[in-house]
Amino acid sequence: MDTWLDGGRNLALAEMDKTQEWDMVVIGGGITGAGVAREASRQGLRVLLIEQKDFAWGTSSRSSKMVHGGLRYLASGNLKLTSHSVKERERLMNEAPGLVDLMSYIWPHYKGSFPGPKIFNGLLAVYDSFAGKRYRHFLNASDAGFDLPYIKKEGLIGATRFADAVTDDSRLVIRVLREAIRVGTVAINYMEAGELIRENEKVVGVVVNDDLLGVKREVRAKVVVSATGAWADKFRKNLGAQGKIRPLRGSHLVVPSWRLPISQSITLHHPHDNRALFIFPWEGMTVIGTTDLDNPALEKIEPSISNDEVGYLLDAAASLFPSAQLTRDDIIATFAGVRPIVSSGSLNPSAEKRDHTIWDDHGLITVSGGKLTTFRLIALDVLKAASHYLPQIDWRDHNQNIFTPMLKEPKALEKIDKHWRRRLMGFYGVDIETLCNDAEVEDWALVPGTFTFWAQVRYAANHEAVEHLDDLMLRRTRLGLFLKDGGNAYKSRIKQICQQGMNWDDAQWDQEWNRYQDIWRQYYSIPQVA
Repeated sequence: MDTWLDGGRNLALAEMDKTQEWDMVVIGGGITGAGVAREASRQGLRVLLIEQKDFAWGTSSRSSKMVHGGLRYLASGNLKLTSHSVKERERLMNEAPGLVDLMSYIWPHYKGSFPGPKIFNGLLAVYDSFAGKRYRHFLNASDAGFDLPYIKKEGLIGATRFADAVTDDSRLVIRVLREAIRVGTVAINYMEAGELIRENEKVVGVVVNDDLLGVKREVRAKVVVSATGAWADKFRKNLGAQGKIRPLRGSHLVVPSWRLPISQSITLHHPHDNRALFIFPWEGMTVIGTTDLDNPALEKIEPSISNDEVGYLLDAAASLFPSAQLTRDDIIATFAGVRPIVSSGSLNPSAEKRDHTIWDDHGLITVSGGKLTTFRLIALDVLKAASHYLPQIDWRDHNQNIFTPMLKEPKALEKIDKHWRRRLMGFYGVDIETLCNDAEVEDWALVPGTFTFWAQVRYAANHEAVEHLDDLMLRRTRLGLFLKDGGNAYKSRIKQICQQGMNWDDAQWDQEWNRYQDIWRQYYSIPQVA
């Protein structure tokens, strides 16, 4: 039974209430939790996944959108992590073209800068060997200047082009979660995990609080998995363990592509502290990021960019593209996420390792750290830990597909260009049939200024567990990041789709619109200058 398509949240709640004991309860609806649910449920385990906010609400909708092998990890000598990441990157591009796609990266070389072309291309030779393909290519100064017309020419000796991949991170979470749901996972958002239930010192369940209904329930399970990322210490500390997570905030600016037109991701060193940053094309926009700052105050509020970070990122862009003359007025939106780094005590946040770590505290399996790219391997490591409580689990890597292969292209997609067909099939997989069936004639138009069809907005409102308007505008679609003032110009069209798909009356719509606007202004716009 597909709870999302067959009955929505009420059906999922009914399934939760009638199940006396789950094999596994997964706390956390980001990419790690979705990956664990996918791998566990495909083995026939009864899996319940709960998320305190919305799916992908935390780090998994606020990353730098890169599915990459981690060239920095190779430079620091972590060959194993780099090799795994590169191979998982290739897997995701092969399984989900249109959602995870190859993107060119370019590293400009300036006179006297480190690393120079020889050292950098030597690293890339190892990097490419893990993929079994040659992506690297050196450009002389003339060709680099042609590729990047706004780039600073003084001292430029050339550039190296290589490759990694780019994705819509929130959409990747939903696709993986949909695969888990199709094979039995019950996934419910706005369901907060509270007190752990313990018997004879073993964790046997959790008390959950339904944020929408205000109802508490006891949920029992043979094993509880905490895939809560930056919030992982919360439950471990309740069991007496020592906190290990160092939450680091990474913030980004979104500007129109016409203000900084680039066709590939550019790596640069910040002029103030020599940190590596990226400026890259994403969904028809240009993104500048990221920062790396301690963010110790973790509550249920959203992280947001600071004025200092805005200035820091604009300074980085100005150092490499001085003629673009970007200002605060060019910024359409911002987003900030908190990365769950397992602390080693380093004074420099950027020096912390990004490997994942797993703890077993008497039936509470906690996983934190790691990379978006390697979520499948992280999930298998979690299953290995959980096999102590569920001996039937096979945690070995059998190289199974993450996504159900598409058997045929829906006839309804013939009305749009091949590029858009590929993209939509990558975003929705086998669910594309339902999207096409829901779409009205006028829905096969793009929301102006974006890469999003109105058909995607309607499908999300109808079938993707949208409970609040910000779920729709910031995670199921990313319209809130692409449209001025969060999409105010299209308020009436969005209202019509929401009222048809979710039966919101005018009063509820007004409440949701005001809530969304408050969230957008506080966490996704530019902070006001004091």
